[in-house]
Amino acid sequence: MRRILIVEDDLDILEMLCAWLGEAGYAVVTAEDGLQALDAFAASPFDLVLLDLMLPKLDGFGVCEWIRRRSGVPVIMLTALDDEADQLRGYDLRIDDYVTKPFSMPVLLRKIAAILRRCDGQEAARLLHYRDLVLDLDGYTATREGRDLELTNREFECLRELIQHQGRVMTYQMLLNRIWNYDYLGDERVIYSHIKNLRHKLGADYIQTVRGVGYRVEKV
Repeated sequence: MRRILIVEDDLDILEMLCAWLGEAGYAVVTAEDGLQALDAFAASPFDLVLLDLMLPKLDGFGVCEWIRRRSGVPVIMLTALDDEADQLRGYDLRIDDYVTKPFSMPVLLRKIAAILRRCDGQEAARLLHYRDLVLDLDGYTATREGRDLELTNREFECLRELIQHQGRVMTYQMLLNRIWNYDYLGDERVIYSHIKNLRHKLGADYIQTVRGVGYRVEKV
């Protein structure tokens, strides 16, 4: 099920968006100010963000800029303002569409569907999100809270395998087979070393040890 983050401080509009999107089959998470939006986005991945411009605590531009440092997730900006300068600023931040209030919900639903069709598979194939981590699967780079992590290729691959199989225990042998290939003749100590270094570089204990079996990350 597609997940959409709705960031809107007008409770009537928020309720309407939740009702229409829920009826259309989307899973929704809501935030009523900019800081709540950052927390929600950092906590789990989304397929699209509906972002109001005029928000308490941190405006939509600030939220969008923060998101764009971490993700290419589609963003539709909602606003009562139709000033050209605001629209241009939004597009400079690489939003996908700009919708002025009042708006038609059937039209908005079709815009959402069109953007998701256009982006389908592209973001998932390129970026992998987990909490505040973003892994670029093509570039073999990783960031945490927007900060680059200096991972070796093997450390990156260990983290990728654990996140792609989150909630599942990856045994030592599974990691050896997937990362070092089936003909690797080494032992489990190479895994211990890479996980130790990876934990240090992450600066957070996302990786759980299942004693005598392997490792896992908690499913989000």
